[in-house]
Amino acid sequence: MKKILKKDINLYDTITCGQIFRFDVTDKYTLILNDRVVILMEDDNYIYIDSSNEDNIEEVISDYLDLNTDYNKINNELINNDYSLKEMINKCIGFKIMHSPHLETIISYMISANNNVRNIQRSVNLMSERYGKKITYKNNSYYLFPTLDKLKELSIDDYKDLKIGFRSENIYNFVQSINDSDIEKINNMSTKEALDYLMNFKGIGLKIASCILLFGYKRFDVFPIDTWVKKYMMDTYNLSDIKKIEEYTKDKYGKYSGLVIQYMFHSKRNKN
Repeated sequence: MKKILKKDINLYDTITCGQIFRFDVTDKYTLILNDRVVILMEDDNYIYIDSSNEDNIEEVISDYLDLNTDYNKINNELINNDYSLKEMINKCIGFKIMHSPHLETIISYMISANNNVRNIQRSVNLMSERYGKKITYKNNSYYLFPTLDKLKELSIDDYKDLKIGFRSENIYNFVQSINDSDIEKINNMSTKEALDYLMNFKGIGLKIASCILLFGYKRFDVFPIDTWVKKYMMDTYNLSDIKKIEEYTKDKYGKYSGLVIQYMFHSKRNKN
């Protein structure tokens, strides 16, 4: 078992807030990453890590949970810029933006279109169980998310069998159109370039592209606006139009606008 400094993270809020779709929470946190199963436990000072693959595990978890980003510094900067954020930010202390595996994030959020969390979880889990690599760890079976090469073998009907419905054709076409280097080159694009690139694919609109970039590529300047964010903006600033919310947030919070949007979501959905 390895351990790392917990720093200021609230594990429960970060893992369960809706960023990822495959996890199990009891008295510990079970997560499935690209190439390994990870079990996390915590006390006041440390996160303890068990994993089916301990190679570089401290760095992997620190990156995945974004432990090396100084959120206290960002939060203070945001509050100095707009004191009205203080109460909301204080509700969200310890909440971090996870750095999720790219392919799984893209496919999961394509599945999320006009969908609910339970159905998304069911489809992503089913896809992994049928087409991902099986790992047996601590007498339990887990399934990694399928590789892109494996997904390329699937037909549209295979996707439909995963309860993905009308999204099946879009995901099939996306998978057939890209390779692993295409997914990774997004890292080197500006946010605007990355949004434009992703939205070239049918089934990826602005909200889904923004979620992909925020949760998969840690871009803090994108705008995944949903009903919870709209409710916060209406209650706080009397803004209901998405374009006006985007303009206000971008102008006011700049490079951290996406993080502020997530604080709004988290505080309204999970902290009220």
